[in-house]
Amino acid sequence: MALRRSALRLVDDGPLSGVVRSARATPEQVRLVVDVGGLGAVDAVAPLGSHAGPGDTVRLAVDATRVAVLPAPSASGGRRRRRVPRLAHMYRRAYALLLGVALTMGVLAMLTAVLLGKRLADPDGFLGPAWVRLPMLIGGAFLADLLPRTLWRSGFRPRAMPALIRERIRAHWTRERVTMVVLGVACFYVTYVSYRNLKSFLPSVTGRNYDRELHLIDRAIFLGHDPGVTLHALLGTGVSAHVLSSIYLWFLPLVPLALTAWLVWSRNISYGYWFVTSQVLAWSLGTASYYALPTLGPGFEYFQSYADLPSVGSTRLMEALSYGRQGVLTGGIEGVVQSVAGFASLHCAITLLVALMAQFTLRNRVVHWVLWANFVVTIVATLYFGWHYVADDFAGIVIALLSFYLGGMASGQRFDRHGRASHPTTQTSRVPVDVD
Repeated sequence: MALRRSALRLVDDGPLSGVVRSARATPEQVRLVVDVGGLGAVDAVAPLGSHAGPGDTVRLAVDATRVAVLPAPSASGGRRRRRVPRLAHMYRRAYALLLGVALTMGVLAMLTAVLLGKRLADPDGFLGPAWVRLPMLIGGAFLADLLPRTLWRSGFRPRAMPALIRERIRAHWTRERVTMVVLGVACFYVTYVSYRNLKSFLPSVTGRNYDRELHLIDRAIFLGHDPGVTLHALLGTGVSAHVLSSIYLWFLPLVPLALTAWLVWSRNISYGYWFVTSQVLAWSLGTASYYALPTLGPGFEYFQSYADLPSVGSTRLMEALSYGRQGVLTGGIEGVVQSVAGFASLHCAITLLVALMAQFTLRNRVVHWVLWANFVVTIVATLYFGWHYVADDFAGIVIALLSFYLGGMASGQRFDRHGRASHPTTQTSRVPVDVD
């Protein structure tokens, strides 16, 4: 259907005019099919942010490699496109969802603490408490963004460095990105701390658990055998235990590191909003699942099935959590949290969410494969060590898919009809035309 570029060159030495038949936005550009007079149709491209759409009249220029739309207002007779919005206008849904989830989680945590007569705690984790950990990671990412780039481009000449730093801050650390980073970190912090406290309060709210029911489902799926015992026999309990433990514990630094990477380095602002919005949704839905179907997990309820595993990081962590739970429930220890709750598996939810985000927003196939492999191995590790039942993992996958989609909608992503690809509907301060 496309007209040959050589034919276009013969028609006119200058730009040609045509009417846009169809338009489709991709992450890099807007692809158009343009009717050029009575000559036929030509495939053309326009920069992301172009407002050319079906029915508009555009001017075309031809170079050695492509037919491009020249930046110019629509000619008379073409349908004018609506100029919109500043970025903040576009992201009202992301703002509302982020703040709404964080505030809801914070209020629920405070109300539960008051009703139970307990205090809220800021749990320790990778690099210390969350209020220290997240700002430290953002500050480290800021330096990591500036220093290597500046040293390389300056040729290690001190006099050239200040100008390069100012240029990078002006180009990358815009008000839009700083707003996203501050809002994202604050909302994630409130959501995560509330999640940890609500998870800790669970045994005080309800003493019921559904381990027996989910254990029976597991045995039915594995034809009368426990999933963990089956995996021990299949994979062994030597090197495999150490490998699976390392992958499972990698989750602890993965959460803050991935959050930092998407907020600071996402090439499109909307991808950062997509990631952090999906994250707060996943942690809040995980909290709701604990209260909807409380369980301990097979490694705690049926610990005898996992007694032959070697002492690795994962088994030692399980022992520590068990002792911590007893200390909180029977020892009356204040200021700490108990972290035992099985349904749903947020290890599965978050690792799947990170893999999906990489698949849809990053171009490096090696990173895609690494994160998908991490997700698959994490599922195996949850069953191998008895952290979760099969139903827990399935519920985690559902949470990830739902959070991924809702976060995408809130941040202005558009999915193709099969849901296998997407593109953002905003680049920086301008919102490009929303086209199919």
